[in-house]
Amino acid sequence: MEKIKEAKQILFDLGLPAAQQNDRSALVLLALCNVKKNSHWVNAIQQSMSVVGNKSNAKYEGIMRFISKEYKVSYAENSRETIRRQTLHQFVQAGIVEHNPENPKLPTNSKDNHYRISTDVLKVIRSFGGSKWDKELTKFKKHNFSLKKKYAKEYELNLKEIKLESGKKLKLSPGKHNELQIEVIKKFSSKFVKDGRLLYLGDTANKDLYCDIKFLYSLGFNYDKHTKMPDIVIYDLSKSWLFLIEVVTSHGPMSPKRLIELEKLLESCKCGKIYVTAFPHRAEFRKHLAEIAWETEVWIAEEPSHLIHFNGDKFIGPYQ
Repeated sequence: MEKIKEAKQILFDLGLPAAQQNDRSALVLLALCNVKKNSHWVNAIQQSMSVVGNKSNAKYEGIMRFISKEYKVSYAENSRETIRRQTLHQFVQAGIVEHNPENPKLPTNSKDNHYRISTDVLKVIRSFGGSKWDKELTKFKKHNFSLKKKYAKEYELNLKEIKLESGKKLKLSPGKHNELQIEVIKKFSSKFVKDGRLLYLGDTANKDLYCDIKFLYSLGFNYDKHTKMPDIVIYDLSKSWLFLIEVVTSHGPMSPKRLIELEKLLESCKCGKIYVTAFPHRAEFRKHLAEIAWETEVWIAEEPSHLIHFNGDKFIGPYQ
């Protein structure tokens, strides 16, 4: 199609890598600019769009829905991650697309995540096919380095930082899930882990944000890059206890199924295993109460000095 061919040319001229000069990336660019088969680039507009969208209650129109409707190219629902990771991520890095411009503090896994062509690149795109194209393109390329620096700085400001006992600093992407993870490391660990060492910490944007792979192997972890790890793993050096913690802000407590999965992952591990589900507050805990496995613990961030034991008669005794 002519419009896809033109979009590919724009991506080439803007300096996008070869992997982002394919049909998929061209169609994403067309969607973000609202350029249809019979539209002209001069009429491109700036609009915020989600990756998929929802017909009935979408806050933002979906890129995939636009492509299907206007260009009759249908991507499977599970293609959203490919579009996000293999096209949009590079568009953002290149400074031609803004991620969550209307709310930069949105968590990475929010349903309201959205993308928008930057004002500067829109001006260039509108000149495509006209006499000002070369001039606008040259101007953009000169200015683009500072744009990328600006966007990177804005993103950096929204990251959540945590400092480990070793002095190492970790930066987590914004969102409630990662805020609760920081609470677990700061409050749960200081109260219930006597001599703790962080071995693993996931992130909504970076699955293996921190991983002490050598130590995990030494404990008998059957770990590889495909392993579905708990959100947080902390080792108590003084007691040889391993705390495996799932952090819940919407789904995924330490259920019987999850317990079986982790027991299999740790079948070679000889240290004591403590399975914990962390919730931000009681309301979230109540939503998942029926799913929580016996022989596990529950910690609630709004009441950080206490644990709820799902451990049968293990802790039965008179009130002290």
